[in-house]
Order: sequence, then structure tokens, then C-alpha cells
Amino acid sequence: MGKTLTQKILKDHCMEGEVVPGQIIQCRVDIALGNDVTAPLAIKAFEDLGLKRVFDTERVVLVPDHFVPNKDIAAATQAKVVREFARRYGIVHYFEVGQMGIEHALLPEKGLVTAGDVVIGADSHTCTYGALGAFATGVGSTDLAAVMATGRCWFRVPETMRFVYYGKRQPWVTGKDLILHTIGEIGVDGALYRAMEFAGEAVASLSMDERLTMANMAIEAGAKNGIFEVDETTVSYLEGRALRPPRYYQPDKDAEYVEVWETDVGKISPQVAFPSLPENVHPVEEAENIPIDQVVIGSCTNGRISDLRTAAKILKGKKVNENVRLIIFPATQGIYLQALKEGLIETFVEAGGAVSTPTCGPCLGGHMGILAEGERALATTNRNFPGRMGHPKSEVYLSSPAVAAASAVTGKIVHPSVVAGEEMA
Repeated sequence: MGKTLTQKILKDHCMEGEVVPGQIIQCRVDIALGNDVTAPLAIKAFEDLGLKRVFDTERVVLVPDHFVPNKDIAAATQAKVVREFARRYGIVHYFEVGQMGIEHALLPEKGLVTAGDVVIGADSHTCTYGALGAFATGVGSTDLAAVMATGRCWFRVPETMRFVYYGKRQPWVTGKDLILHTIGEIGVDGALYRAMEFAGEAVASLSMDERLTMANMAIEAGAKNGIFEVDETTVSYLEGRALRPPRYYQPDKDAEYVEVWETDVGKISPQVAFPSLPENVHPVEEAENIPIDQVVIGSCTNGRISDLRTAAKILKGKKVNENVRLIIFPATQGIYLQALKEGLIETFVEAGGAVSTPTCGPCLGGHMGILAEGERALATTNRNFPGRMGHPKSEVYLSSPAVAAASAVTGKIVHPSVVAGEEMA
């Protein structure tokens, strides 16, 4: 029997033996990632063992992005632990404020992750890198400590579900809408400890930004990882960017899948996830006229340059509704600078939006946009659990940047065409 994309990558990193679903294997790790929330716990475990060096100073990546710029003394202390560890152990890829970005946007941008890699990160959205044709998954902080020491990690080989998307997308339908629709179909545990392999003619038309968005949200269906087949879009993105030679894999034609889902994207309109689970998905038409207090555009899910361009298209020459607070945070400093050069930041500010330096703060309810009791937000982020962005009795709806920007103008959730028309999609 042939192998899936995930099995092939794990096989080539496996220390010994075959790679079949359910098997426990030990693999070499190409990149180990930590942030200012999860790395301090890993650092303590690492140093409690009396270890003197990490397995590779260029393969351990530390990105303080959750509570930085520091929101309080506790956050400053966490960031200091990471900073001092990076200096003490000679970590090459440590990103300080001013250079850092949201980790899952920063690593692809910097070429630190490439096709064929095995990547672990002490953050659940590490699965983002599957967009590049890598096996990437989140782990706990003690697992990160072990990998920092040995460069190896244990995995149970996941079964693979294949998702095939075909047809032509409607105006304003993006990768975010495809993944929200899929999560709505299978549920938040529909891919529990499985690989989600994305394929099909409609996937081939997606930009790399959209693929990163889809892989990012695989964890919201319970998946171990999300992964895309390598094609010309992948190769073009990695050329001149990847710091290490990519390794391109394709699934075998006779690969065994536990389930295969097929989706006609032409039947999907822009999607909105209602509170308080990412699976509570409805077409935007069923969400129209729901009033909102805050709109957040950004995060590791939708803070890339194409996301900002879409939002700026809609907001150009318009004003944010007087009852709405619009917060926009580019995912990296590079994206911020590009948006500045293109005049997008000017558009946001003139529309009445507040533009933030890169941070995970609003998404996780940490800082830069906390919701009060009874308030309702529409966000391009990835989770809408109770209390995710503030008070437990606040509400979070999830959408694409297009829906979010249009809704910021009207003060209620609307289809983007209500504000921008069909021709701009």
C-alpha cells in the first residue's frame, strides 16, 4: 500500500522501522519553536537537566510574540527568560521586538521552514507550515525541552483524511472560507489526531497566503497536522527564500486514506463562525445584520500582506462605523513595512482604524483589544471560545478579512459585496 504525504515525510525522518498509522516512531526534527508563553517552561525543564548546549543553535527558533511588547511585569519577566536563554546558548534565530513577528507568519517569511521538514512548536498553530509541504505540529513545553536537547521527538503516526476541493470560487470566497466550511462540516473533533491533506483543482488556485491560513486552522478540527501537496506555487514561494534545500514529496496514487471529503467550492459563499466554536459555521447571509462592537484583522491566520490588501480595498475612501473599533495588526514587521510602502496603513488610519505592531495580543485576549462583558467582535483569527478575546460573556465571530472589513464599515456583519460590490473580489 502506498503512503500519504505525511507518512512519506515522517518515514524519511524516522530513526528506524516502518511508518504506518498508529505506530509510535522517533523522528529527527528540523526546527523546534518556542514563544514567550511556552518557551520559559521548556527552558526551565532544559536547565533543570543541567544541559550545556542545544542540539543545533540554528534549528531552535525563539519568537516572543504573545505578550510583547510587554503588557505588564509578568510578561516582561517571561520575555527576559527567553532573551537571556537565547544569548546564553547562542540561539541564532531569536527575534527581538522590532524584528519579531507573529511566529507562524515569521518563520515562512524568513525561510526557516521549508518543504519536507519535520517541525515541532510549543504552540498549537504550528500546523501552519503544512502549507509549505512540511509535517508540522504543536507539542507541549516539556516536549520542546527534549527536542532542544536531542533534536528528536516521538510521534504516533496519524491516519490521513484527504480533502479535495474542485470548481470555481464565488466572488470574495477565500481560503479562510474553505477551511471554515470544512470545519463546519466535520466538527472540531472531526479530524482528531489525523492528518488533513488538502488537494484538488480549487486548492491549486489558492495563493500561499491562503494555504497558510487553511493549514493554520487544521488544529481547529482536532488535526495533528494539515498539509498541502507541493506545486508550482510552493516552489515559487520557496525559491530564494528557503535557508535549507527543500525536499519535495507527493502522496502515492494508491495511498490509503481513512476518509475522503470532496467539496464543490462554487457552492460556498463567504463563511462566518458563530460563537462559541469554530464548527458553528454559517454562510454570511445568515449572519447579516448582527451588530458588532469590534473588528480585528490580523493574527497568524489572516495577518499577511494579501489579507491587508483585501481589507484596504474595501476600506479605501470609507469610514469605520462610529459604533465599531477597528484594530489591524500586520503579522510581521516585513508585512507592516510592505503595507506602509503600498499606502495600506494610510488607508486604515484614514478610515478610522488603529494599526498595531505585530503581536498575538488581541487574538488570545492578552492585550491590544480586550472585550468587555456583553461586547461582540468579528475577527479574522482562528478561535472563538468563550472568553477567548476577553470577558467570558463576550462573543467572537470568525470570518475572512473581506467580511471583517466590510462589516467594520456597516457596523454589522455583511457580505463584502454590500460595501465593495462583486467586481473588486
